[in-house]
Amino acid sequence: MHSPMEQFEIKRWFDLHLGGLDVSFTNSATWMIIAVILATAIFVVGMRQRALVPGKLQSVAEISYEFIANMVRDNVGDAGKKYFPFILTLFIFILFCNTLGLVPYSFTPTSHIIVTFAMALFVMVGVTVIGFARHGLHFFSFFVPKGVPWVLLLLLVPIEIISYLIRPFSLSIRLFANMLAGHTMLKVFGGFVVMMGLLGGWAPLAFIVVLTGLELLIAFLQAYVFAILTCLYLNDAIHLSH
Repeated sequence: MHSPMEQFEIKRWFDLHLGGLDVSFTNSATWMIIAVILATAIFVVGMRQRALVPGKLQSVAEISYEFIANMVRDNVGDAGKKYFPFILTLFIFILFCNTLGLVPYSFTPTSHIIVTFAMALFVMVGVTVIGFARHGLHFFSFFVPKGVPWVLLLLLVPIEIISYLIRPFSLSIRLFANMLAGHTMLKVFGGFVVMMGLLGGWAPLAFIVVLTGLELLIAFLQAYVFAILTCLYLNDAIHLSH
């Protein structure tokens, strides 16, 4: 039986180097492109007719739009409207990368920490730039809790700074760990079904069907958590709220 970790192996389709950088095209890049193409197709095709009574694709596009719009409105307020396209794109991209990984012989880009960390780092750098752009040096007041005696500030300010710097790590590890663990478990139980045979493998087969449904739910929840935490971090930068 193949190792359950083989599904996470990065494979080069062709080698490409620019200067001293290895920018080879891999299976991870392939499935990220597929995720972008499918997500774009659903929104473009679904909203082409703009029917009064929406079809399936239009319903999916409209529900996704309203879901993220409400998320931004509830967690950031009116000031977050200009960042809605980014939050929607981030959510849809992560959702498609997560769910496409459940397709047999596919690849899950979000199961690699470098992918999730790159997205989390981009979010945190962007949030920090927005904070300084809106508040200037007053943005540093975010790290100073209000109503706290100055003696305690010597302890609390470094803690606030460290917790802020840890955000991209916690944001990326949460998504990466859930995708890695879930897909590994699916592979292991899938191997049990093959080893035990069809007749003797009904119990593992039934369990893996239920587990696949659970993984679909987790794929959505992890995209949701990533998006809503981005909204909360954005709210902190805009309103300087803890």
